[in-house]
Amino acid sequence: MGKSKTNKFRRPQFNAEGLSVTAVKEVEEDHDEVCDGVDSPAGELLEKLQSPSADVREFACASISRVVQQSQTIPGFLQRDAVRRLGPLLLDRSLAVRETATGALRNLSACGGHEVCEDMVKQDVMTPLTALLRECCAGFETNAALSLKGQKNTVEDVANEAVNLLWNLCESSSQALSVFNKAGILDVILHCLERHTHNIKLALSAAHCLHTVTEDNAELLCSMNNAVLGTLESVLLSSQTGMAHTLLRTLAAGSVWNLKSSLPTARQAQTLNALVATLSQCLELDAGTLIPQHRQAEVARNATASEAGNMEDHQAAVEEMEDEEEEGAGPRRNGKATKIDKDFSDFLPRGKEELREATALLTAQQTSLEIIVNMCCSDDPSDDEWEEASSSDESEMCPDSLSEGNTSLLSPLCLSAEVHGALINHNIPEKVLKKTQFPSSDAMDVCRHNPTWKILIKKMHRVQYRALTCLHNMLSTMDAESLGGAAALQAVAQHLSTLVFSAPEIPEEEEFLEAVTSAMRSLLQIIAYMKIPQCMTPQQLMSLSEAATRCGVVSVRVNALAILGITGSTLAKEKGTAETLQMIGNALLQVATKDANLVVCGEALDALFDVFADGDEAERAAKNINLLSALKALQPVFKAKIRKEGKGKYSPEQLCVLDNIKVNLRRFIGYLETVVKK
Repeated sequence: MGKSKTNKFRRPQFNAEGLSVTAVKEVEEDHDEVCDGVDSPAGELLEKLQSPSADVREFACASISRVVQQSQTIPGFLQRDAVRRLGPLLLDRSLAVRETATGALRNLSACGGHEVCEDMVKQDVMTPLTALLRECCAGFETNAALSLKGQKNTVEDVANEAVNLLWNLCESSSQALSVFNKAGILDVILHCLERHTHNIKLALSAAHCLHTVTEDNAELLCSMNNAVLGTLESVLLSSQTGMAHTLLRTLAAGSVWNLKSSLPTARQAQTLNALVATLSQCLELDAGTLIPQHRQAEVARNATASEAGNMEDHQAAVEEMEDEEEEGAGPRRNGKATKIDKDFSDFLPRGKEELREATALLTAQQTSLEIIVNMCCSDDPSDDEWEEASSSDESEMCPDSLSEGNTSLLSPLCLSAEVHGALINHNIPEKVLKKTQFPSSDAMDVCRHNPTWKILIKKMHRVQYRALTCLHNMLSTMDAESLGGAAALQAVAQHLSTLVFSAPEIPEEEEFLEAVTSAMRSLLQIIAYMKIPQCMTPQQLMSLSEAATRCGVVSVRVNALAILGITGSTLAKEKGTAETLQMIGNALLQVATKDANLVVCGEALDALFDVFADGDEAERAAKNINLLSALKALQPVFKAKIRKEGKGKYSPEQLCVLDNIKVNLRRFIGYLETVVKK
């Protein structure tokens, strides 16, 4: 099975503080559409950035923050050089202006996407941002360099916005990451991280940023030293309670894993153990119990506190979040909602401490599972390129490194002994399996019936999806005995069967299907190899495959076909299975003939080779469905599609496997011809 990598999820949008709801509504009413005239809303707001009044500059920055959340307004600002106009305000004499200007750029980066981030870096936003971060760090202790007595904005508030902007840019722009490496900004981020004992919000932003910039960043590894690792270890070993600190420790664990090659040999075992212990403690927490408890605590607190003065503002912010979130939908681009995984914990209305804690818990558990996914990755070609190298006869067309890509399931040697031992010692497989369950009905009810808590529904499901992906990777890289042996694998099969088949209809959520079919594919492969009886019937697996082949995600369709191939090849060794093999064969032929994606067609053919490769039952079924004539008719069409579409649409690795399948198709037709002559 190929390597499974975590996805990157864009940061939530900046919600400008200090701008009243009424003022925001007036701005939005006045500036509902962007036009090309001189008096356009973008032009007016950008002109106000030059005002001698700090209050006007602050209002303009905060208004820009709000307006650019509607992504269709962003081009109007970019055309008027908004980045270069906002950049100098990062070093404005007013802290309030610094904070709102940084927030405006942060929102621009979050809502504009990769291209806007790249453009911002090209316009040299990193220069004032780096200077701002250094000034903020210098002012942490004395606060005298930047702050005035009694001013509501603090240096650390400004730093928090700056770190979040830096995070967005480094996540989207390789040039920003290069500047990060060369300008020595790592020390600044570590300084922010060290504030965790009294400013968890800033420390969390720094931890998120560090987790991002340390991933696959060989250049940064040269900057690693004992001080850096010591700071991360001190966070890992911290004992502060609360979900925010749990999330902080989880992010620190992720950074340590990213930097594992820099760990001194003498400290590797100890550090790895602390890392896995952190993930284990996070996964032990039961969101199904804690979320209702946090909601009850919120109700009790509200009952004893007067909130009449701020309930209107709270509700307005809630309605805005609901419009933006809508079950995981992100900012609208060209009229379509883009799926991004938002974390609104920094932007919840004041007085929502319990919801912040619940959000931090789910984010921490999702992050923990993503770290374990990466810990259990092999070095095979990515799932995005091809789910698995052909399981049939190998072709000389493929390099050895690719042709061996299908062996990881049967030779789980990808994990080092230290990683393997740490995962087992902390019962990680058992804890991951528990997280694959559907979210607690009590927690779901709490979120459904409280508008502000609805944002957690998608997050609870996301934890389940990551756990299923994690299960898939563990099945692919750990030996059966480590996972509990035959009995445990049968229990996992029963559990997955319940997840998929207990409801009247198979769930059609794409992320769920992608995760559960990957896990099921890995499990069935190892069960078949070990000749372990399993509880899912061929009819159930057929129904799953039918649902999956209707999915628009290629990897889901590929998984479904692989599941049919594994099931069919097992049944072909048993007596009285010809009728079921015919059903499977017809389903595979249908996909091989009609699916528009060559990768999917290739997987269907590969599965056919496995199912009908040998055995009396397979020969009988092949004759009954006229498999030989069907494949002869398909062969020239498949070859022509590879020739016509291959180079433009598919990667070299995919083309290699497709060429391999093309050769195997010719050989398999030859084999069927000898069967017919018997």
